[in-house]
Amino acid sequence: MALVGGVFAQAKVKVKPAKTPTQISCAVMKGDMVDIVKSTKSKSFADYKGRRYFFCCPHCIGQFKADPSKFSKSSSIATPKK
Repeated sequence: MALVGGVFAQAKVKVKPAKTPTQISCAVMKGDMVDIVKSTKSKSFADYKGRRYFFCCPHCIGQFKADPSKFSKSSSIATPKK
């Protein structure tokens, strides 16, 4: 196969980093939105298999911790590095 023109110009593509969400659905009560910053400060989250799940209330945290695999497909973010 012959190359026409000899050299291909490389296109510069700017890729914007993905924005970190500010709100996320409660892992248990999926219709309830949770503010990630506030939930982090109040420790209303749980880490499971490299993911961080957020909750709207203490009751939801208890339900999650009793059976985390049941809620593992819920909205989550990667567990932040320390």
